[in-house]
Amino acid sequence: MTTYLITEIDWHDAAKATKYREIFGPALEKYGGKTLCAGAPVPIEGDWKLSRVVVLEFPTMDALRAWYGSSEYAPVLQLRKEGATTKMVAVEGPTH
Repeated sequence: MTTYLITEIDWHDAAKATKYREIFGPALEKYGGKTLCAGAPVPIEGDWKLSRVVVLEFPTMDALRAWYGSSEYAPVLQLRKEGATTKMVAVEGPTH
């Protein structure tokens, strides 16, 4: 079942953010993931104070977990952990 990873990310190190974006794609694509959106959110309702939201799509929850724990993603993950504050949640999409 299609799975979405929703991330709130607040970069505090611009150099790490730049490097992260350069090496992020290949690790993501190897596990069938793709970026659906990434940018500053526009609050519509409620008291949201987010600086950047990223939504990724994976073919399955297993693919997401394999990507997150992979050796390809490990250096990317390290950059994010060192350069940003992040919250993440995964949710399975509707069946069609």
